[in-house]
Amino acid sequence: MELNEQNIGCPYCGETISVLIDRQEAGTQYIEDCQVCCRPIVFQISEDMSSNLVVTVCCEDDVV
Repeated sequence: MELNEQNIGCPYCGETISVLIDRQEAGTQYIEDCQVCCRPIVFQISEDMSSNLVVTVCCEDDVV
């Protein structure tokens, strides 16, 4: 398991939080609560053309 630390901005409260992302989760989507406001953040994990992890976050209501 290869964990990568990423800083993301909570789409609800705007606080920057640090999360650990497992490279094996690339291509998946999951929900994790904000460490500050406790609201559910949707994480979408992917890899770019150079195999770098790309973490996109959004509000639960924004998921299509």
